Amino acid sequence: MQVASPMLILHGAADKVTDPQVSKFLYERASSKDKTLKLYEGAYHSILEGEPDDRILEVLRDIISWLDSRCSMKN
Repeated sequence: MQVASPMLILHGAADKVTDPQVSKFLYERASSKDKTLKLYEGAYHSILEGEPDDRILEVLRDIISWLDSRCSMKN
């Protein structure tokens, strides 16, 4: 797979709709040098909705942290 852009893949490890192995496969196959895969144990398909507040906040913090680290790389 020819993806050169930075890539953040987030997936609930207990997802019953989409197998988390699909995200692992995408991560392994993507050619991007800057890629991150984060699986959330016990989380389901919609990791930003319907999960406990602390999990949603964890996901949002992870997204913001990932973006911040890439913004600081450009400066």
